[in-house]
Amino acid sequence: MRILLAISLLGLAAGASAQQAHLNHLTVYGTDLQRASAFYHDVMGFDTIPEPFHDGRHTWFKVGPHQELHVVSGAKADEPHHVDVHMAFSVPDVPAFCKRLDKAGVAYGGWNATDKKPTVRPDGVLQIYFQDPDGYWIEVNNDKF
Repeated sequence: MRILLAISLLGLAAGASAQQAHLNHLTVYGTDLQRASAFYHDVMGFDTIPEPFHDGRHTWFKVGPHQELHVVSGAKADEPHHVDVHMAFSVPDVPAFCKRLDKAGVAYGGWNATDKKPTVRPDGVLQIYFQDPDGYWIEVNNDKF
């Protein structure tokens, strides 16, 4: 299963009017719930929130004001994902976040995600790319919202 939209999660709802839809949650579907949950908690720094299923297949995380990431297990195998399909999160300090990735042994970098060098988008935002344990692509940037 692939994430269909590449979006910046943080700050999206802040600009939404009463008539405009806003992001509520994204879901990633993987093979190993413990592995993915540890990644999103320990590496990304997201706090878990209560999930209603209590079936051992779901972990929910708060990723922004009124915004969540749902991790669901049950996939039969890890599948390759293209970097063009990614989630994007903003942090105040990309180099400090890179140190967190280094400590966790996560490969990252520009579009190729292996050179450990942040790149600058055409709009001036510093960014890096890396993959979660199920191969979903993540962009972390310093966009101000």
